[in-house]
Amino acid sequence: MATDARDDVSAQSLDEPIYIDGRSHLEDVTTEHDVVLVDFYADWCGPCQMLNPVLERLAGTTEAVIAKVDVDEHQQLAGSFGVRGVPTLVLFAGGEQVEQQSGVLPEDRLRALIGNYTE
Repeated sequence: MATDARDDVSAQSLDEPIYIDGRSHLEDVTTEHDVVLVDFYADWCGPCQMLNPVLERLAGTTEAVIAKVDVDEHQQLAGSFGVRGVPTLVLFAGGEQVEQQSGVLPEDRLRALIGNYTE
């Protein structure tokens, strides 16, 4: 019997972004891991595409878990976080939301933001 990867969040590779498939999945990821950077994005968004390689590098080189939420597929979830534009980045530490930023941020600033909660 195949298991649903969503049921065991820790089974997923943390060296690449985790694609969120709903509210309960996001809650599982943010409670299971100490620091989670959530990217609310859209496939059609140019700045989101520019940010993607940065987030992939951060997933492989920081202690934070990178999670991605497609705002077109999960409009209610995005709305519950007050997402008005994409990309919007939400940082969780210890299961609680601690930061929220809209727009593309440079890699060094994202590293520093994550570092504030992982060091």
